[in-house]
Amino acid sequence: MWRSLLLKGTACIWQVAAPRFLHHRHFPIFWATLQTRGVFAQQTRRVLQNEDRHLTATHRRAYKKDAKATLEFPVSPITVTDIKHYLRSKDISFHDGYSCLHIQSIFVEPSARKDNFSLFIDKTTGQFLCKDTLVEGSWEDLQDCLEVMPTDGQDFLRPHVLLGYSESLEEQEERERELREVQRIWCSSEPFTDLPEDEAQLVKTMFQISKISNATLKRFGVRLFRPTKSLVLPWFGGPDSSLKGVKLLSAQSTDSGSVAYNEATVPKSNSYYNLFGLHLVGRKDTEVVLTGHELDTMAVSQATGLPSVALPRGVSCLPPILLPYLEQFKRVTLWLGGDIRSWEASKIFSRKLGLRRCSLVRPGEYRPCPLEAFAMGKNFGHIIKSSIPAAHKSIVSFKQLRDDVYGELMNTDQVAGVKWMRFPELTRILKGHRKGELTVFTGPTGSGKTTFISEVALDLCMQGVNTLWGSFEINNVRLAKIMLTQFAMQRLEDNLEQYDFWADNFEELPLYFMTFHGQQNIKAVLDTMQHAVYMYDINHVIIDNLQFMMGQENLSVDKFAVQDHIIGAFRKFATSSSCHVTLIIHPRKEEDDRELQMASIFGSAKASQEADNVLILQEKKLVTCPGRRSLQVTKNRFDGDVGIFPLDFIKSSLTFSSPVKGKHKLRKVNHKQENEEAEEATAKKEEVKKEKAAKTTKAPRAVKNVTEKENPPK
Repeated sequence: MWRSLLLKGTACIWQVAAPRFLHHRHFPIFWATLQTRGVFAQQTRRVLQNEDRHLTATHRRAYKKDAKATLEFPVSPITVTDIKHYLRSKDISFHDGYSCLHIQSIFVEPSARKDNFSLFIDKTTGQFLCKDTLVEGSWEDLQDCLEVMPTDGQDFLRPHVLLGYSESLEEQEERERELREVQRIWCSSEPFTDLPEDEAQLVKTMFQISKISNATLKRFGVRLFRPTKSLVLPWFGGPDSSLKGVKLLSAQSTDSGSVAYNEATVPKSNSYYNLFGLHLVGRKDTEVVLTGHELDTMAVSQATGLPSVALPRGVSCLPPILLPYLEQFKRVTLWLGGDIRSWEASKIFSRKLGLRRCSLVRPGEYRPCPLEAFAMGKNFGHIIKSSIPAAHKSIVSFKQLRDDVYGELMNTDQVAGVKWMRFPELTRILKGHRKGELTVFTGPTGSGKTTFISEVALDLCMQGVNTLWGSFEINNVRLAKIMLTQFAMQRLEDNLEQYDFWADNFEELPLYFMTFHGQQNIKAVLDTMQHAVYMYDINHVIIDNLQFMMGQENLSVDKFAVQDHIIGAFRKFATSSSCHVTLIIHPRKEEDDRELQMASIFGSAKASQEADNVLILQEKKLVTCPGRRSLQVTKNRFDGDVGIFPLDFIKSSLTFSSPVKGKHKLRKVNHKQENEEAEEATAKKEEVKKEKAAKTTKAPRAVKNVTEKENPPK
């Protein structure tokens, strides 16, 4: 069983940090509010803990030896057929659920089991969870336990077999500190029923929850933490529904008049697995409304009386460890928000939950997010009944697509995708970063392809796009160093005293790395990507680069055929997983004085055909001025716009930026306009030629006439 303690469920992924982004309907751009969140977190810590202790710890850093353990080999994928076959071979009866298999828990005494199938095995990953004892582990753990039991003559195992794995001293201190902090926050906060009426109403107005009653707030256990003027949203979990953690929610008004929410969780977000409102769900409830925000959940509960729970990280992630707690429901209505991003998340999450039982609330003018709908007095019963089934057939009619088409026409800005904040010219041309697309990126050797694409991906990651990096050319430590420098926008070698601050904030990004390095097999890479999409809801995968996956394929096959197969596999993955894939491909060798074109991409036919976007980093090698690099968009399947704009490389921060207007003239390539201009130029040339020809033919006659006048015939 101890081999799984090495694997930790994800052998080929190095987790930098888990996502910690709240509901993106209200949540402001991460990198624009970095300092705000830092001040909020610092204020909370200073109220609850000794400030001198933190200041001392800042100068005396503690290094964790095993904090970032990585493994260089992939976990062989397990299928639900393999799991069922193994359980049958052990004469273990099971129930086939929506996303899990249910068996009787081997960690509970047989006399207490009865017909309680409380151990859940994930059909996709094989990871298990016992809801009675909270024992969890990998499929290998469960296999080892089942093999040990008959050997030792036991009919059940004590929970401490897995729970008793010794933690390091630092891990124990961290866990105990978090538990103390949870209790301090909870004991220092006040229920709304104990607040003066005018103060309670003022707080409700600030959070736009005026219509939510004190009785509803009390049922969900919501309190007010005065020092930071934050709502305390509790996490009650386990068989005894004890307090496991808290989320502090603060609110601030924006320039547009809306409210932006900032959050901080204890424990940290990578171990915060709360379904807010789950403790209010009864064992016999068969229907639930799943929302992306705690305030939405309270609005649904008060308006309909239906059980409702909220995801811990909004629409950015549905952790698979929470799936067993949703298995009891025959119908799950996903009402995650009122925008396009929430709608896309609903369709993705329904695959994890099981398409047969899920229904989706399509966003629209009359179906906003639950909190807004509650404030507007909408009919919640009608909205939930009008939700559409998640399951669909292979052929649809326009009648079924009509509302989706209207939604895209009405929300053109959201449909275009996530905008780049550091590269406005890239946003102007491509309009945004969209799920399900394949981007091919190329550039000359040594031009800075990896450095540039890392900043492009970092820009999106800072806005909540869950990102997975597959760097086969440079190791993860060096890549992380580059991205951290770009994140801080300064040389941290010269400012080591600021390292902890920037590293702590960098950890908040939903960023993950594959541990592959060098030549790899395409199947192992795709299995890892599929695992990451399921576990961490990855939205963007970067592969650097294609050539490192061609060396492991059959050498007897033509290399262009191998490349076409790999590109086709990534194209299929991007479409089926609704995940954006950025693929870096080296170009063919060109002359130094020639610009790269789409035909310069190695094996360009399949790459340019399958790609939705083609980006080329141009470099004038014979030029040393700041404008030597530029980015050219040669294909844009979304709306057809292509163009080129210059880039300036700032060495101190390893960042690229668009130069100040006027310094370089930006031009946008329009093929239609170019053709018209070429035709006009050709027509002008023809006219000039005709005029010259006419002058040439008239000149001798004019000379003859002059001669005749000067010398008239006798």
